[in-house]
Amino acid sequence: MASKPNLQAHPTALAEPSSAKKKPHAVGASVLPVTGNQQVWTDVRPRSSLARSAGPLAIPTLSGGRWVQVAYVIADLSCIVLTFAVVLMARYAANWKLYSVSGYVSLLRTVIPEGYIGVLLLYAALIVLFSQLHGLYHTPRDRSQLQETFLVAKALSWSTAMLMATIYLSGSRTIPRLVILASAVMNVAVLASWRMWKRSIIERRVAAGIGIRNVLIVGAGKIGRELAEYFDTNRHLGVVVKGFLDDNRNGGPQVLGRIENLPQVCRAHFVDEVIITMPFMHSQVRRAVIQARLNNLDVKIVPDLYGSTARGATLEHLGHVPVLSLGARPIPVFGMILKRAMDVIGSAIGLALFSPFVLAIAVAIRLDTAGPVFYHAWRVGKKGRKFVCYKFRTMLQNADALKDSLSHLNEREGATFKIANDPRITRVGRFLRKYSLDELPQLWNVLKGDMSLVGPRPHPLDDYHKYDLEHLRRLDVTPGLTGLWQVTARRDPSFEKNVVLDLEYIENWSLRMDLTILFRTLAAVVAGSGA
Repeated sequence: MASKPNLQAHPTALAEPSSAKKKPHAVGASVLPVTGNQQVWTDVRPRSSLARSAGPLAIPTLSGGRWVQVAYVIADLSCIVLTFAVVLMARYAANWKLYSVSGYVSLLRTVIPEGYIGVLLLYAALIVLFSQLHGLYHTPRDRSQLQETFLVAKALSWSTAMLMATIYLSGSRTIPRLVILASAVMNVAVLASWRMWKRSIIERRVAAGIGIRNVLIVGAGKIGRELAEYFDTNRHLGVVVKGFLDDNRNGGPQVLGRIENLPQVCRAHFVDEVIITMPFMHSQVRRAVIQARLNNLDVKIVPDLYGSTARGATLEHLGHVPVLSLGARPIPVFGMILKRAMDVIGSAIGLALFSPFVLAIAVAIRLDTAGPVFYHAWRVGKKGRKFVCYKFRTMLQNADALKDSLSHLNEREGATFKIANDPRITRVGRFLRKYSLDELPQLWNVLKGDMSLVGPRPHPLDDYHKYDLEHLRRLDVTPGLTGLWQVTARRDPSFEKNVVLDLEYIENWSLRMDLTILFRTLAAVVAGSGA
C-alpha cells in the first residue's frame, strides 16, 4: 500500500476541474467477477476510455479483445501442425532420408494418400473447439499456471478421444494409434509451454511496472478491504490499491480522505480507476461516480446485492437499459450438440446390435403370457411434454387397472410407485427386469429425441400429477434411459433423494459425467442388479 502523499505539496493536483470544461462521457457497462469475494463489478466508465483501458484490472475476466483470441488460435494451430510434422518425421525417419529434399518429397507422397492431412485438419479443429469450450482463449490472470495446464490436458484428452473414435468408426486402419497418442502428449507439452512463456512475459512486465493500474477504493468497509487484500495477494494482476475514500475517517492511515476529496486524491496518486464498494443507490455513490467521470476516470461499482446473491450475476441490456441477471447459467451449446450426437449414434448402434435379442425376447413374451409384446405408456419429458415411452411388457395385460388396488403396498416415498415383489410381474418379465432388458425399446425413444441415453428417468402421468412445485425442475432436461439415481441410489425408496440426485446431475452436467454413468450402468446390467 502506498504511503499517503502531502496533498499541500501538489497545489495543481488540488484544483478541481470545472464542470463547464469537462463534460461527462456516455456511460458503458460490463461485468467483471472478483474471484476473492464473488462480487459483481458494474463498469460505468466512459465509452471513450474503453479502448485505452486494456490494463490489468480489465484482464481478470478477458485478456485482450477479439484479435488477441485470434492470435491465440493461430499460435495453437501453428504448434499443432509443427508437432504433427515432428511425429510423422520420427515415424518415417527410418524409411526415408529426411536430410534431403527427395526424402521429404517421398514422405509427402506417403502421408497424403494415407489420410494424414485429413486427420491433422480434423484434430486441429477438435483441439481449437475443445480449447474454446474450456476457456483457453479467454485467459484470466487469476487462473493459476497449474489450472491452465490442466485445462490444456483436458481439452487435448477430449480432442484425442473424439479423433480416435472417428477413425475407429470410419474403419480406417492406415493411421497408427501410436502417432495419435504421441501427438497428443507432445501437444499437451507444447501448448502448455507456450502459454507459460506468454504468462512469464506478462508477469515480468507487471513486475517492471509496465501496464500497472492505480486503483482507489471508495468505501473502507468489509467488501472494500477484501477487494484490496485480493489485489495485494495477486500482485501479478498489475493492480495497485493506492488507498480508500470513506466519510468515516476511522479507517486508519489507508483512508486518504472523504468522498468529496475524490478529485484531489485521484490526481495526487495518479489514479486510473475508482472502485465503489458502497450501497448502489446511496447519495454518496452518486457523488463519487459524478466526480470520477468528470475527471475521466474508469469507475466500477460493486452492487449491494446482499452478499452471495450476486454470485454468478451477468449483465445484459434490454433496449438501452442495463440489467443484472442473477442465477442465469450459460447453456453449453456445443456440449448439447455432442450429447445429442452421442444419443443418435449410441441408440442406432444399440438397436442394430441388439436386434437379435429383441426378436428372441418378443418370442419369449408371447409364449409366457397372453398380451402384446410391447408396453407403451405416456410419460412426461422435457418441459412437461408428453410422449409415448416403449418397453417390453413385463407385467400382466391388466397391470395398470390393478395398480390402485395395490397402492397400499407401495414401498416408495413420494410421487413414485414401486413394489419389490410385484404380483403383476410375469416370469419372463422378472428376468428382463433383472438385466434391464425390458428397456431396450427405449433406444427408439432416444433415437427419436424423446429421451437421451443419460438423464432423469421419465415418470408416468399419475406420478407427475403428484409433483410438488420444486420437483418440476427435474423436467428442465430431456429424460434418460439411465441416470445418476440409477447408479448411486437405485434401492433408496425416497423420492426426495431421487429428485436431489436428478438436480445434482442437471446442475453439474458434463459429457464426462454422462460417460461415467453409462459405464456404471453397463456394469450394473451385466451384474444383474436391475429392478
